[in-house]
Amino acid sequence: MSEKRRHPRKLIGIPVAFTLGDGRRIEAVSRDLSIGGMFVLTDTPAPFASSTPVELFIPAAKQPIRVTATVRWTQSDGMGLQFGLMGVRDTHALTELLRHAPPSPYGEK
Repeated sequence: MSEKRRHPRKLIGIPVAFTLGDGRRIEAVSRDLSIGGMFVLTDTPAPFASSTPVELFIPAAKQPIRVTATVRWTQSDGMGLQFGLMGVRDTHALTELLRHAPPSPYGEK
């Protein structure tokens, strides 16, 4: 797969949840994260090219970041998501996490 990311990814494992088209809520964890997207470790990825509501549970934030994301690719251990538009507060919270978070315990890509 050729590299098409606009933003560098950082290995960060945080709890996330997303909703499949049939309404099932799936809880998972990120493996890597950027201001533009993330890889989610899951055995139940959303379908390729679908849009899904996603919640990111950032430890320092009072509320989860809620964003709609598009599935850009899937593989056996998860899926790559591209974030849609985020509000100013959510963008700031994610930027601060990326700036200060320790590396993910979930390994390299």
